[in-house]
Amino acid sequence: MPYFCGSNLQPVATKFSKETYLYWYELMQLIRQFELTAEEKYKMEGKIRGFFHAYVGQEAIAAGCMTATRPEDPFITAYRDHGLAIAKGVSVNSCMAELYGKSTGNAKGKGGSMHFFGKDVNFYGGHGIVGAQIGVGAGLAFAEQYRGTENVVLCFFGDGAARQGMLHETFNLAMTWKLPVIFICENNNYAMGTSVQRTSNVVDIYKLADAYEMPGDVIDGMSAEAVHEGVSRAVKRAREKGGPTLLEIKTYRYKGHSISDPQKYRPKEEVEEYKGKDPITALLRNIKENNIISDEEIKEIDERVNKAVVESVKFAEESPIPGDDEVLKDVYVDKNYPFIVD
Repeated sequence: MPYFCGSNLQPVATKFSKETYLYWYELMQLIRQFELTAEEKYKMEGKIRGFFHAYVGQEAIAAGCMTATRPEDPFITAYRDHGLAIAKGVSVNSCMAELYGKSTGNAKGKGGSMHFFGKDVNFYGGHGIVGAQIGVGAGLAFAEQYRGTENVVLCFFGDGAARQGMLHETFNLAMTWKLPVIFICENNNYAMGTSVQRTSNVVDIYKLADAYEMPGDVIDGMSAEAVHEGVSRAVKRAREKGGPTLLEIKTYRYKGHSISDPQKYRPKEEVEEYKGKDPITALLRNIKENNIISDEEIKEIDERVNKAVVESVKFAEESPIPGDDEVLKDVYVDKNYPFIVD
């Protein structure tokens, strides 16, 4: 039985058990191989068009966040969304189909790379406007609080979005209302091609929380274990009505900002240095050193992941493109729709 490759499977709850490591490794490999394959279909074969922002190098964040949360907890992120969508349970078939612009995609082929969506698994995008999802994430948290649930929202954004006015307005209201939301800055060092050091005098992004007396923390984003621990603390606080937390998770993207980015703004030596801290390699080393998983089990996982990705390409290529009658669907609301319900 696969630990991840299947849309109905849920993350293992047991922390740092063999099952947890199996889950982390398979999920991280699935994200990595999906991204690399999609990049090949884009660059080499021209079967994927438009914007494309890869998650390669940041997989430990998705893995650690999943084991630190419940399936009912909503996730919302920006346009580097493939990895988190897959982690949350959006099928790789629908993800690949969405990249291909096919009707079987998770946004019916009309959202593309930047607008993945999966309401059934509590994944709310995929947003193309920098920082916009920060306010929407707080809105999701307000809805959970209003309904009286114990759900906690994880709201992801990049270091570039940390400079947007939306963040400060949202932080103020989130703390005032003690909303159950974890603000997660995936700090991969560059906002498009501009380093963190060139965008603000405050380079430790977690310190922005101080202005609102919000708890803040910094986490090693190249370690699934560290991410799990840090996110677990924040989630526990939120579930206990302690309000929001800002987590700066330090990570690194191996690819350019988007697929068209030549990456001339950073030295090759820097990229190679971070590849030496690769989250999947580090996890696998820990697994082998502690005899957690056998080589045969690792091989089985790799084969299962490769099969899932190959099948997703086949599914996407054989799926139909949206028909002309789909152009206005899901765009405009029917004029007879009852906006006010008694």
